[in-house]
Amino acid sequence: MKLRLLLFFLTFTPVLLPAQSSPQTGKPFVVEYYYKAKWGHADEFLQLFKKNHYPLLKKQVESGRMLKVSVDQPRYHTTEDGRWDYRVTIVFKDSWAANEPVDEDALKKQLWPDQAAYMKEEQRRFEILDAHWDLPIKSVELDAK
Repeated sequence: MKLRLLLFFLTFTPVLLPAQSSPQTGKPFVVEYYYKAKWGHADEFLQLFKKNHYPLLKKQVESGRMLKVSVDQPRYHTTEDGRWDYRVTIVFKDSWAANEPVDEDALKKQLWPDQAAYMKEEQRRFEILDAHWDLPIKSVELDAK
């Protein structure tokens, strides 16, 4: 009886969820992607990134989905727990473009006809990583009231 009452209550009681804000269109949306390679493999990672991932990002800039792609590396070293080797910053057209589904497989097949070699090199690129994280960036307007 208690189970039936609970099921009835759960079925016919509206669920209140916090409202989600709609994506902001028209405003660039920035995401930073951090890569920490195993010691001694940062150059190999960059070589594979430039060969097998950067062309894919450039195609998306050409399509208008992304506005800009840039790569930075630290000038000096930090502590090991805060170390990263490369930061890839992608400026998307807007938050909707950043989250819309994209048929990357079709682009990959167009860019790299030898899919076996491509997949092997991409696997290697991730084998030599110690860590990878993505960080969406929100600008703070300091002069706004």
